[in-house]
Order: sequence, then structure tokens, then C-alpha cells
Amino acid sequence: MKKLILIGRTESGKTTLCQKLHDIKIEYKKTQAVEGYENAIDTPGEYIENRFYYQALMVTSADADVIGLVQDVTDDRSYFPPGFGASFSKPIIGILTKVDLVDDEDILKEREQYLIDAGAEKIFRVSPKEDIGTQELEKFLNGI
Repeated sequence: MKKLILIGRTESGKTTLCQKLHDIKIEYKKTQAVEGYENAIDTPGEYIENRFYYQALMVTSADADVIGLVQDVTDDRSYFPPGFGASFSKPIIGILTKVDLVDDEDILKEREQYLIDAGAEKIFRVSPKEDIGTQELEKFLNGI
């Protein structure tokens, strides 16, 4: 499986997704520092919320194969500057989380556009708690 680094704002669902991908019991936990999993790197939300930490994201991404930009579908703000993914020399994917909480396709597409504008080449719609979309993401990471 390709190693994925997850980048997104605080409470966007990065840790929950890591727990789901690694068959760990899903429970809320505030990520205070970079956390390594077998096939993922979970970064604190503050790393994208504060430009001062962008360099830490660049350095930490060296250990990943794929960059995952995480957008909470219930958040109408994007923390990713346009072209943000160009900072990395690796494939960029967008991960739209908490998709079970929004029925409006226009909202989903608007949030996806945030990720596309940031440089995501492929978008995954997921809800780890409801087991939506995580299998497609796993297939991608496994090269299937």
C-alpha cells in the first residue's frame, strides 16, 4: 500500500480516516503532533491553518508516496491556497470527508472544487464512520 500523508484543518476527519484505514477503533483524538501509522501520516490541522508550518508539511511529506488534501464537506472555507499541491513532487489527491452529512450535490461539488483548485488530481468522497468511500481509497492506495 502506498503511504498517504493527510493534510487538512483541525477536525476535518484526518485521524478518523487513519483509524479506519488501519482497522483501529474510531474514537475522537486531537492530533497534537505528526503521527505515523503503518501506511499513513496524520498531521495536525494547525500545519495548514498557519502558513508558518508549511515547511513542516514539506519535510514530513518526504516519507509519503501520496499527498492527501482533506476537506470537511460541512466547512464552507478552504484552507488550501490555489496551487498548493504544486509544492509537492508527488501525486496529489483530494479527500472530501463527512459526506454522509450533506445531501446537496452542489455543495459537494463546491467543496471538491476547493481541492481541485489546490491541485488534487483525483477526488475521493468518504465517511469513515459510515464506511462510505474508504474502500475506493484503499484500492487506489493499493494500486488496484
